[in-house]
Amino acid sequence: MAANIIAFASVIPKINEKFPSDDSLFFLFASCDLDADGQLKPMIGGEAQLIKNESTEQKYKYVVKIEVPKGFGEIGAVIVELKDGSPEKFINTVVVANPTSHNTITFSCTSWVQPKNLIPNQRRIFFSTKSYLPEETPAGLVNLRAEDLANLRGQKEDGTVDTNERKAFERIYDYDVYNDLGDPDVDTKWKRPVLGGSVQYPYPRRCRTGRPATVSDPKSEQRSAESFYVPRDEAFSEVKQKMFPTNPGKKDKLGAKPFTDFTQIDLMFRDGIAPPSNPHEILQFNIISTLNASNQSSVQPTPVQPDTPVIKFPPPEALKRDKFNWLSDGEFARQTLAGLNPYCIQLVKSWPLKSELDPEEYGPQESAFTTDLVQKLIGSSLTVEEAIAQKKLFILDYHDTLMQYVEKVRSIKRTTLYGSRTLFFLNSDDTLTPLGIELTRPPKAGKPQWKQVFSPSTQATDAWLWRLAKAHVLAHDSCVHQLVVHWLRTHCCMEPYAIALNRQLSTMHPIYRLLHPHFRFNMRINSNAREILINAGGIIESTFSAGGYSMEFSSLVYKREWQFDTQALPEDLIRRGMAERDASAPHGLKLAIEDYPFANDGL
Repeated sequence: MAANIIAFASVIPKINEKFPSDDSLFFLFASCDLDADGQLKPMIGGEAQLIKNESTEQKYKYVVKIEVPKGFGEIGAVIVELKDGSPEKFINTVVVANPTSHNTITFSCTSWVQPKNLIPNQRRIFFSTKSYLPEETPAGLVNLRAEDLANLRGQKEDGTVDTNERKAFERIYDYDVYNDLGDPDVDTKWKRPVLGGSVQYPYPRRCRTGRPATVSDPKSEQRSAESFYVPRDEAFSEVKQKMFPTNPGKKDKLGAKPFTDFTQIDLMFRDGIAPPSNPHEILQFNIISTLNASNQSSVQPTPVQPDTPVIKFPPPEALKRDKFNWLSDGEFARQTLAGLNPYCIQLVKSWPLKSELDPEEYGPQESAFTTDLVQKLIGSSLTVEEAIAQKKLFILDYHDTLMQYVEKVRSIKRTTLYGSRTLFFLNSDDTLTPLGIELTRPPKAGKPQWKQVFSPSTQATDAWLWRLAKAHVLAHDSCVHQLVVHWLRTHCCMEPYAIALNRQLSTMHPIYRLLHPHFRFNMRINSNAREILINAGGIIESTFSAGGYSMEFSSLVYKREWQFDTQALPEDLIRRGMAERDASAPHGLKLAIEDYPFANDGL
């Protein structure tokens, strides 16, 4: 005997979008089972009509009653179709309810569906919230599972892959190299090397867009006036996208307005900043124009009314106690453990310090931190050998990575760079003290390698040289943090995994359902970064030490240091010597420095 079920769909409209009262969707439901002959059972379906009186501006409801033949079995998949020419729709959920048994089956779609005429040979398939490993897939769903993955890979019916330029409404996940950071057709100074696919510049993959090659460099891909392609479901919502401008200004002007004095920084914390009238302007680096420290600025900010919302930055606790605390050596050292970049400090494991670079090109490998010098900096309390044995010496070592770009960066007007090593001593109270900073330049034009150690001093000239050396290290640290820790390790290296997840694992796979929320929007963020952040002349190149060589530099670090199995805790801590395995310690690890918030919070 046949039974009736009711299928409900919830559709989330775009901003100010209105659906006509006679709007409808088409459903086709697939059984999990095969028939008695081992063949697929015919699908059942119907046209779901918009229920106007049960819809709101935030969610529209569609309903259809469907007759289910006897022996149909459990419903495991639904195909959603839109009429030709209708606008795309964001299908939130589809729920199938049996009024008799009160059983329900839920399909958590959360996906954009296109009209049939846009992608005529691809069915939009959604599976119920039940998870299945491949070998456990119900027989009636095996073909649909394979079909959905083929669609995501861009495979055509004949098995070939669609290599056309991607369109915004598509949902194809494929790989490509970073060949769209430059813009050589506009100006040769914007030409950048292709990152990925070579021994010289290895790099993770990005999502393929398929844009044409540039005229002046066949290996590079043309940039687009439109947002770079990402699969449709990776795109931001309308509101979120407005917060990420893709054209913040002329390349040469990005980051051109630094703070002019300390008072401007104080005002940012004290009075806050009036937000721009248009939300999409919030990231356009106009903070300085909203601050007026001395009433002499050429840009006069609009007075903030009492009821006007402002962006308030809570001042750091250290700043509350001492406005110039950031100048102190103690705070300089503390920031390596609890500041913006606590990822790079390492235990000194071997002595003497030595470069691994070719001495023919970069000069003598020996560090200027000699045993005698470090002994003087430590004092007579213990020897250098004892300090190393007792795990008292730590280092920020940017020497070998930066040295390979010193001459390139120094060739840029008004820019300089050194290789740097910063040595710290662990005190009995578990705090660090900086012992010294080594800055190095490689040989050039017949001149030998230059290197010098700067250390804290009470002498006026040496004290200022020490502060300048710290400023160089902080610039290096900011560069490494943004290009390596933030961009490379956090964003860039995750994109190929997000692509692989969608190409290799069905949406019904339990691991897909576990990982998908963590990857959501990463590809869109990375795409936006390629448009305005890491591109030639973009924000990164305009504001960080490596300038136009910034992305090359991140490729070098990827080549030298990135290894999958040491990225997460606790392996990252063990690799850097910041922890060692100890079964009796919390989390099975003994920290080299107990007061290390990054490690404590992460573990």
